[in-house]
Amino acid sequence: MEKIEKVLASGNSHATVNRDPNLQRGEFGVFDLKLTAPGLENLEFIATEPHPRAEQLFAGAWSACYTTVFGIAASLKKVTLPSDYSVDIKINIGQTGTAWFLGADFTIRVPGLDKEVVEAIARLAHQICPYSKSVHGNIEIGMNIVTV
Repeated sequence: MEKIEKVLASGNSHATVNRDPNLQRGEFGVFDLKLTAPGLENLEFIATEPHPRAEQLFAGAWSACYTTVFGIAASLKKVTLPSDYSVDIKINIGQTGTAWFLGADFTIRVPGLDKEVVEAIARLAHQICPYSKSVHGNIEIGMNIVTV
């Protein structure tokens, strides 16, 4: 697997389960995008750019799926997640020499859990998530775990 030497563009997403119907919405020039996943009806992307790039759409689709299976992986490991856990994914498109590649950087925020527990859940979620499985071994994936 090649690593990106020069990032040309990135698309970001932030996914969390919205349990607050009064949550502030996007401001001028942005919109809220509601996505659903099996068993999870309230997944929202707040303040999405009005003209998202392909990298941002891929990041959004992947984070919708991954956020859902992260919860499934936690339940399989008998771990209760805090209500404010979230997944940020940044998709990079770039070059190494004349070849083009994708890369992904994950930031998983799970306040109050041990980092090792979150890492184990994250690894299991990558084994379950269809998006993660489809790119496994094909793109470089970075992982940042935040537990505070």
